[in-house]
Amino acid sequence: MIYLYNVLSESVLRAGGRAELRFGAGCTSLEMLLPRGAERVRERIAAQVGEVIGVGYKYEFLRRKLRVCLSAREKKLLCAALIAADYDGDKGYIRRKIGRKNKYAVDGIFNFRLAALREKWEKIVSYVPEGFASSDLKKFCEFMVGESKNKIYLQGNTVYGENFTPLRRSRLIGEEDAETEILLSDAGFVYCLGDIEDSLGDFLQKYYAERAIFS
Repeated sequence: MIYLYNVLSESVLRAGGRAELRFGAGCTSLEMLLPRGAERVRERIAAQVGEVIGVGYKYEFLRRKLRVCLSAREKKLLCAALIAADYDGDKGYIRRKIGRKNKYAVDGIFNFRLAALREKWEKIVSYVPEGFASSDLKKFCEFMVGESKNKIYLQGNTVYGENFTPLRRSRLIGEEDAETEILLSDAGFVYCLGDIEDSLGDFLQKYYAERAIFS
């Protein structure tokens, strides 16, 4: 809910509406009041609800289900890569299922309307062997990178899309993190604007090799 508030509140305010977070016993809600005719904002709300499920809920599903020979950090990166691999398909399916409504119960949508999607995710988990190790993660990421033509930009620890909009989806799986954000973006090329931290440079060297371009 906090993520939705952060990504939507500015658009809601610009449209002449208001957004308010409410915290209750075991339940958090986001109420957004919009004037008539704010159709683009309504479409964006539905899209962002789908993003929460397609990224945040899928990450928790994979994190709990996967049994692999990876460190916690590497497992997080694997989950991010698996999310990116099917994101467009998942997003389209979720979007069709949730429709456009005046009220979204996010947990309810996931638990009661997306059974087929959860079955698909179960199959993905079954394809990943328990012996999946660091070398396998590197090969998988190299394959993903080689198949992608997406361009992203990295300045410091901030990741930007092709239109130079900051990418923040890693917040859905924990704190904002450049490495995870790069994988979630399904980047094929990473353009580094200025200096970057040594640890981030090591990550790019390991998983992106010749696909990281330094200015």
